[in-house]
Amino acid sequence: WMNRLSPFNQFLVDMKLANKSQHTRNSYQRDLFAFLLYYRGEFLAEEIEEQRENEVSFLEAFNDWKGVPVEAIKGFVSYRLQQGISARTLARQLSAIRTFYQFLIEKGLAFSNPAKSIKPPKQPKPLPKSLDVDLTQKLLEQPLESWQDYRDQAIFEMLYSAGLRVAELAELDISPGLDQVADGWVRVIGKGNKERQAPIGSEAQKALNAWLKLRSEHAKPGEHAVFVNRYGRRLSVRSIQKALDERTRQAELPTKMSPHRLRHACATHVLESSGDLKAVQEMLGHANLSTTQIYTKLDMQHLANVYDNAHPRAKKSKSE
Repeated sequence: WMNRLSPFNQFLVDMKLANKSQHTRNSYQRDLFAFLLYYRGEFLAEEIEEQRENEVSFLEAFNDWKGVPVEAIKGFVSYRLQQGISARTLARQLSAIRTFYQFLIEKGLAFSNPAKSIKPPKQPKPLPKSLDVDLTQKLLEQPLESWQDYRDQAIFEMLYSAGLRVAELAELDISPGLDQVADGWVRVIGKGNKERQAPIGSEAQKALNAWLKLRSEHAKPGEHAVFVNRYGRRLSVRSIQKALDERTRQAELPTKMSPHRLRHACATHVLESSGDLKAVQEMLGHANLSTTQIYTKLDMQHLANVYDNAHPRAKKSKSE
């Protein structure tokens, strides 16, 4: 009896038998309707709203799905992009078309899947939500009791103060990384084995110096890592995340934390205060050589001034 139904109706029945929710079935219907409107050249018609009210009958009436060429799918993708449709929505619509055609092939109603080879546009990676200054302060101002607390305090302060990537911090060695700490700088090796100097504020320097006084008691002889675990060896990225999870619970923050979020908070807070995007780019090591071909080295004193005036925990206290 299913053979007497239109291809689209057969698809609906199949989804229902597969216990797909009504919401899922409606989503497939909307996405296939959008494509068929485009393919039949009716997406500019004045009666489009009337057609939308009769989506099912519009889809039922079309029986030549096997004649749809790959070029039609590509044209649909281009058209939707021009409309300003998001990459996420377009990926979902392509998925609906691919799934529908897979069904048609299984039922012998189509010979190939014209959407199979078409990749959706890349979805922009969402930036992590920034952490406001008050919550950041709460995270960083918890009581310190064990030696691990002092180590973790230095880690969190440096992630936030210097905007380091967590891998850069985990790989930090006593020398040459900390050779210029007294002058307010830390030397790190970033992506592409590129070295840069990042500024650290007074609070981070205090926390780091407090940890360094304890480090020799816990580091194995010959270990060069600044931050070590309970076995005296280099602390891993995973362990840093676990320590941050514990501190987040201790501070009762109403949000999930990650080392990258502290880095993002650093950039956001400095940028909000200074408006100097280039200085922040330099501090974080965000140079993109593939597009700019030129790496503009900012004057270090200019970067230091911007940082000192803008970062919430870089400003010196009145007593200093």
